[in-house]
Amino acid sequence: MKAKLLYIFIFSFISLHLAAQELLPFVENYSKSNYQGDNQIWNVVQGKDNAMYFANNNYLLRYDGVKWEKYTLPNKTIIRSIMVDGDKIYSGSYQEFGYWYRKNAKMHYVSISKEKKVFDEKNNNDEIWKIFKFNNKIYFQSFNGIFIFDGKVIKEKKIPFLISYCFVVDSQIFIASVEKGIYRLNNGEIEKVDGLSLLEKNVIHSIQKYQGKTYFFTKKHGVYVFENNILTPWKNGLNEILKSANINVAQFIKNDKLIVGTANKGVYILDLIDGACKNINRNNVLMNNSILSIGQDKENDLWLGLDNGIAHIEVNSPISIFYDSSGILGSVYSVASTPKGYLMASNHGVFKYEEKELSLIPSTQGQAWVISKINDQYLIGHNEGTFIYKNGQFSKLSDINGGWNLSKSGINNSYLQATYSGIIIYDDPNNLKQKVAIKGLLKPIKYLAQNRKNEIWAADINRGLYRILYNDAYETKKVDNVTQRSKINNDFGVKIFEFRNEILFLINNSWYTYNSFTNELELNQLFNENFKNVSNIVSIDENHFMVLQDGLLYHIYAQGSKFIRNSIQEKYYKGKIINDNLKVFKDKNNYLLNLDDGFISLDLKYNTKEKTNVKIEAFNNDILVENNSKIKHNSELRINVISGIYGASKPDLFYRINGKKEFIPIKEGLILLNNLNSGSHDVTIYNNDGLHYNKITSFQFVVANAWYYSIWMILVYLIVVGLILYLYYKWNKIKYIQKLKLQEEELKHQREILEMELKAENELNSQEYEKHILELELQSKSSEVAGKSLSIAKQSEMIENIQKILDTESDFNKLKSEIKKAIKINAVNKHEWEIFETNLNQINNEFIIALSKKYPNLTSKDIKLCVYLKMNLSSKEIAPMMNISFRGVELHRYRLRKKLGLHQEEMLSKFLLSI
Repeated sequence: MKAKLLYIFIFSFISLHLAAQELLPFVENYSKSNYQGDNQIWNVVQGKDNAMYFANNNYLLRYDGVKWEKYTLPNKTIIRSIMVDGDKIYSGSYQEFGYWYRKNAKMHYVSISKEKKVFDEKNNNDEIWKIFKFNNKIYFQSFNGIFIFDGKVIKEKKIPFLISYCFVVDSQIFIASVEKGIYRLNNGEIEKVDGLSLLEKNVIHSIQKYQGKTYFFTKKHGVYVFENNILTPWKNGLNEILKSANINVAQFIKNDKLIVGTANKGVYILDLIDGACKNINRNNVLMNNSILSIGQDKENDLWLGLDNGIAHIEVNSPISIFYDSSGILGSVYSVASTPKGYLMASNHGVFKYEEKELSLIPSTQGQAWVISKINDQYLIGHNEGTFIYKNGQFSKLSDINGGWNLSKSGINNSYLQATYSGIIIYDDPNNLKQKVAIKGLLKPIKYLAQNRKNEIWAADINRGLYRILYNDAYETKKVDNVTQRSKINNDFGVKIFEFRNEILFLINNSWYTYNSFTNELELNQLFNENFKNVSNIVSIDENHFMVLQDGLLYHIYAQGSKFIRNSIQEKYYKGKIINDNLKVFKDKNNYLLNLDDGFISLDLKYNTKEKTNVKIEAFNNDILVENNSKIKHNSELRINVISGIYGASKPDLFYRINGKKEFIPIKEGLILLNNLNSGSHDVTIYNNDGLHYNKITSFQFVVANAWYYSIWMILVYLIVVGLILYLYYKWNKIKYIQKLKLQEEELKHQREILEMELKAENELNSQEYEKHILELELQSKSSEVAGKSLSIAKQSEMIENIQKILDTESDFNKLKSEIKKAIKINAVNKHEWEIFETNLNQINNEFIIALSKKYPNLTSKDIKLCVYLKMNLSSKEIAPMMNISFRGVELHRYRLRKKLGLHQEEMLSKFLLSI
């Protein structure tokens, strides 16, 4: 509670001390970052070509509304003064004066003083501070004298005293001295003006004639008026302020206004009819308070040369801006006019502006959304409820949070209010306390409308369009999500717009109406054809509304089935419109439009627009391109469309390229074209009178063929193609030769392979032959072994027989002895047995290895027996070779069968042959 009271106290304190705000003319500021020049602007003029020219220290600046140009004098001295005479821009500098002229979109300088040797052999420091024309002669004024140029000859008029400036008044040249008062230049003679002694020891910065009176603007002592040969101080409240403001320059302009530029308080704009005075300074919109020069364009708007920058003030514009440079006001969500001033709903609360004072209304801190006028009272939708303002009194009407929008019913005099939590209906406009909330509806509603009894159309703050049906007791009967039922997926941010008793819906950039017979949404042809890419729309009255289309704001007047457009220049609101919260309040002939930092007042009239004349300057790589000229391929073309109009009457310009249907808005006077195809192109410029696009002018140019299509490049291509064909031929020839060599090498290689195959085959045949020989030798050895075996067997048998005989013939001892000797001689020796067994093992080596692997438990005698049996030898033949008896061989065979696991019916020799 204490924090809230402190918050209220602080805001109340601030509101009492807010600087006086007011509706001001629109001001455009240009800083050094815009024109890339120096600080001070000593002089401002508009040329015959409608461009604005500025004396900016070391530079002559030129601005045509599209681009800035800057130029320097040959001697690089400071340019103090400029003056327009026809196509020439005269300039004055230190010991230098001359003129500039424009050719090929560039300014060129011609020195008059150097050509005439005005300053040669003169020991002075003359600096030309003012240039003016009088009786077809150009006067160049310094602080010490005047140089008079008649187009051929220059005459110098020395002044015997220090002067400030010369002024042409009533076909007379007045010379204002620094200390001795006012003098007149008459037929080349200097004479003092009588009756102006009060001006002595005053620095005069301007002498102006208005309504038969001559005004003298002094630097530090205000303004004096000379009437009926009597000089008196100016009897205006502004005069006292000007005495302390230090007048630098002053000028009467059309529409009965006086402009006074000061050294430390900005510029004062005094309306001489109603006495209203506006002070534009750094506290509101100017970049600084020191005004060095004043210029006026053909629209009678002001151009101020500042101590640091340039300001363009649209004093004759139908558009005014309420600025809040302090930030106290915040973003304005709605504004309404009152008999004494204005009411503003902002994100900081509700403010009132009365008697040039801005103040926060107590207890309204927080987000305020909308202000609607009903009869003589103002209904204010607020984050914390709804407030009412009447006869200067402010009170709370409802505690239901968030009054977003208020809409008048199309069937009676009631009003519908969209809130954070549903809809409130005010049945009696004269008694707003008599209100009712629709029961059973708890949705955050942003927009709503009604054209049938007990039916309300409502758009949710986030997404969805709803058709709400309720009974006479204000009870919700049905909430129909129409966009969902119509299968419109992108139904975010739906807008509802009432036009001539018809309700339209803007959904996902398309316009719909509701067909009550089919209960379906239908596309609206009229609005879809005229208002594409609309992001916001606000109704003003039955025939007027405002749209934000393609980022641009248009005021629309519906005339029958036609729409007359009046565009509002983007510079007035650029970057200041609050998205989805555009509000318009009609104040007599003015329209109040809310902005981020205040509001804008527009006096929109649908007068017939004057014919627009534009000038086109096209540049390619900073080189001027004439009509029907050629530019390089793949280069940028900058087309400056110059209207010469800088203020509110600046025309809406559009362009089409190569006859395409689309009209493209020209923003800031610049058309930038890139990536154009080779060939002819046509850019046509149009303006829009509200109903039609009217052709103004056109610009034709040709884009050259790409460098790779030039004659020389075609020759290069032919040479390259010929070279490629030649290289291809040479390459094919080399490949052919290589192919022949490869074929020869392949044949050679094939021959070598064939020879190797033949050699291998011969070697194989030789090996087969050797194998065959070996097999024969093996067979021979086998036969030999068998023979030996038989021989041994027979010898053994013989010996055994002889032994038996001898045993039987015992009487023949001697014979016996001899026979035994013979037997001994013929017996087989050990060496022969060893050879026999070796040969036998070689022949049966594979058999022995296989048998040993399969039956590893066999002994060497078993294996030997198996070998003999495989040779199909009988037991009788085996016995002597194993040196055992026949019976022993049979017994060994029996044991062998067991080791080999043979059945009784299996033959041993046949089994061994299978191994």
